[in-house]
Amino acid sequence: MTGVSIALLAGTVSTILFASSAMPMVIKAVRTRDLKSYSPANLVLANVGNAVHCIYVVHLPPGPIWALHGFYVVTSAVMLLWWLRYHTGYHARYQATHRGVARDERRLA
Repeated sequence: MTGVSIALLAGTVSTILFASSAMPMVIKAVRTRDLKSYSPANLVLANVGNAVHCIYVVHLPPGPIWALHGFYVVTSAVMLLWWLRYHTGYHARYQATHRGVARDERRLA
């Protein structure tokens, strides 16, 4: 195995590991829409960092780093958008409304 193929293999394995490590938080956010534990400053800085890092990545040859960076760009942006959407009270109002409806239905039954 040449040095280049070892580096490509290592990049591919690390990309899979890093992306896999982030998937539980993304899946939990999708399922629960509970993003209270996420820091808005961290989400904003991650997105700014990804934007700046794009300058570096686009100058590299296509490979695992492009896949990993693309994954981080998408997940960071989606998490920030979800944080903004669900933190503004929409989700809390939705849950309160539906809990109230369920309570009223039980009372009427």
